[in-house]
Amino acid sequence: MRPFQYALAGALMLAVAGPASAQEEILFGISAATGSLQQRTAAEFAKRANEKLGDKAVVKVFDSSQLGKDKELLQKLKLGTVHLSLPTSIMSSVSDEFALFDMPFLVADRDHMGRIEEALFWDKIAPTVEDDGYKVIAVWENGVRHITNNVRPINVPADLDGVKIRTPRSTWRVRMFEEYGANPTPMAFSEVFTALQTGVIDGQENPYTNIDAAKLNEVQKYLSKTGHVYTPAYPTMGKRVYDNMDPAIRDILVETALELEQWARDEGEADDAALEKKLVEGGMEMNTADRNAFVEASKPIYEAFAAEVDGGQEMIDEAIALGSGS
Repeated sequence: MRPFQYALAGALMLAVAGPASAQEEILFGISAATGSLQQRTAAEFAKRANEKLGDKAVVKVFDSSQLGKDKELLQKLKLGTVHLSLPTSIMSSVSDEFALFDMPFLVADRDHMGRIEEALFWDKIAPTVEDDGYKVIAVWENGVRHITNNVRPINVPADLDGVKIRTPRSTWRVRMFEEYGANPTPMAFSEVFTALQTGVIDGQENPYTNIDAAKLNEVQKYLSKTGHVYTPAYPTMGKRVYDNMDPAIRDILVETALELEQWARDEGEADDAALEKKLVEGGMEMNTADRNAFVEASKPIYEAFAAEVDGGQEMIDEAIALGSGS
């Protein structure tokens, strides 16, 4: 077999071996389901990038955990067997600084998120995962998260008492739901539908786009509009892959990923209203939770972040201050 450059190697090639050859495959693995905002953004990225790449390389997107679940994809990024992935909440388990976006009700809206990205993310958050072998190249969107379950409507945190809630593999998200009195269960998203169907868990929390794309409305009765967290999604490469990639290819990938930031946020905003209506019309019972009650119950999470994360209080203060223009 002819050797290829490490960064654009096929799934079994692990070593740097020279310049990229024409039409090599850039494997982009994501865990989100077909039809979700993450999948649609990745597909739009591939379309635009491939137009620019010409015969240099081709981006191929594999959704629904075809190339592995989130944790496996992070490992494959470092190995170089997957060249791009789209981690979201799991990044706070790689670096605590990413848990800024696990602070409940921190992000007021998508414009606020853009200001946080510009002022904080690239200087103080993104670099913290590079020593672990990752290079974030843009900030896309997962979305505004809400709670679904089969026990009862969630109006106040006390309604979560004892409810088995699936969370992503985010240490800070688990702590949040423990603080609310729930029984959080970290689990890969690809396993959630079956776990809900069989009663292994009672509920989960996700943006509407993920709830709809994974058809969770078929196995969930109550949709509680909490908006407790806005979750970014981070198109990410392995640091070694990034450093060794042909700059002519790498620059196109980075440029295109950055182009998609506003596109993803606009799509997410459009989804919010349309999918809420669709889920309710599909049979889910919706209620709007008491925001003030959840904000009050969230104070210990902020205190923990400020105490345990280097510069945590300063990051919180700056992020909140950036919301004043929202």
